[in-house]
Amino acid sequence: MNCSISGEVPEEPVVSKSSGLLFEKRLIERHISDFGKCPITGEPMTIDDIVPIKTGKIVKPRPMQTASIPGMLGMFQIEWDGLMLSNFALEQQLHTARQELSHALYQHDAACRVIARLKKERDEARTLLAQAERQIPMSVAAPDTVTAAALTNGKRAIEDGEMGPDGKRVRPGISNSVISELTDCNAVLSQQRKKRQIPSTLAPIDDVERYTQLTVNPLHRTNKPGILSMDILYSKDLIATAGADSNAVVFDRSSGQVVSTLSGHSKKVTSVKFAAEGELVVTGSADKTVRVWRGSEGGDFDCRHILKDHTAEVQAVTIHATNKYFVTASLDNTWCFYDLASGLCLTQVEDTSGSAEGYTSAAFHPDGLILGTGTSGALVKIWDVKSQANVARFDGHIGAVTAISFSENGYFLATAAQDGVKLWDLRRLKNFRTFTPYDENIPTQSVEFDHSGSYLVLGGSDTRVYQVANVKSEWNCIKTFPDLSGTGKTTCVKFGPDAKYVAVGSMDRNLRIFGLPEENNGPSEI
Repeated sequence: MNCSISGEVPEEPVVSKSSGLLFEKRLIERHISDFGKCPITGEPMTIDDIVPIKTGKIVKPRPMQTASIPGMLGMFQIEWDGLMLSNFALEQQLHTARQELSHALYQHDAACRVIARLKKERDEARTLLAQAERQIPMSVAAPDTVTAAALTNGKRAIEDGEMGPDGKRVRPGISNSVISELTDCNAVLSQQRKKRQIPSTLAPIDDVERYTQLTVNPLHRTNKPGILSMDILYSKDLIATAGADSNAVVFDRSSGQVVSTLSGHSKKVTSVKFAAEGELVVTGSADKTVRVWRGSEGGDFDCRHILKDHTAEVQAVTIHATNKYFVTASLDNTWCFYDLASGLCLTQVEDTSGSAEGYTSAAFHPDGLILGTGTSGALVKIWDVKSQANVARFDGHIGAVTAISFSENGYFLATAAQDGVKLWDLRRLKNFRTFTPYDENIPTQSVEFDHSGSYLVLGGSDTRVYQVANVKSEWNCIKTFPDLSGTGKTTCVKFGPDAKYVAVGSMDRNLRIFGLPEENNGPSEI
């Protein structure tokens, strides 16, 4: 008798009390712990429902290829060919690593020479400045100093504003015209959402279940590996990644080529978003700044604004549905609402409830009048954008809220933290489901609904795709992608257009694309 799961003769046979089916003990126990039901009949099933069977020692039949000398020689030849291919791949990787190391050493040497020259020029400039200050009266020097400080290489959109009596910068606020624009956008999107149907081009569940790794794209430097954030421009199939190497990269998935590398931040880039149909890219960084990049005709992106309104690491950037405004969230316990074109900070909002936790994630509701933020203190806060009032709080997580995502239907909110993923019903303001896919020492780093609201993907020590259901129905895990980076940390996940592929970033420097093999148009590098 054979196991109903593997089809092979079981080593430790057990039988189900309810169905009478025979299983391999280790396989059925793992399936029950993951799904809690029979893999054949689908009925609820527990460990107590299986009974071990005592049998004599089972001798597995000899495979056909080992029944003759020619068959064994053929089997040995196949193993030898596989060993040689593996050895060749390792030699290629070693050669590539040596080239990268040589290039890195050359860059390091060049950087040391540049730093030494810059230090010398800085010392000379300080000497000349000291001599000039002794010769020029302070009344004349002061305006010149202010003028020089205001010029930041043409990169900052506005000058530092006036300071209020509390020592904080005075902001112009969100005007009535902006609020009217946000309200009109909300009305249009809400009406469209009610009529929206799931597109016929959406990848069906059967296709998602057959997804496999298509490409591995090394986008960031090896000295500081790690992709921390990701965004996809559906109209052009461009993927932007934020790296621990202080760079952001714009990647064309269809051609498999890097379009542009956005260099300028001095520390890791924690968040990246496309805006204005790909004409702009907004990045947030641990260097406390936000940069707005504009694309040029040649495909490169040039830095247009450097925004320095936060006093701690910028952890999240989210773009409003109008494509005219964006919000940044920081560990300084504030979030800023910006005008995208000018880079002007219209308002900087601080939670006045007394909590000192910084913000670790943020996302706009699809209709644009609600902002969701996650904090380092395990809280999820919901804000009314028009009044900048905190209208709801969700607790129950353990650890920092690492990711937040609204469903396209406008009713569901998914949040990720150390203890897994929680799903919230925004109509009743309560948690209706919790996923704990990993143990307590492995946080869930990312969670994302697809654009149609039909699938949910989360990333931790692996990547898992769930089928979205309603509040009362079961949300089934339909696909699990193992971590192929060797780091055990999937940091960001996102669905491609119509969920035709899943993009995965992890703590190595590679962007991985999972999908159907026939859907792959780009080159593969393993």
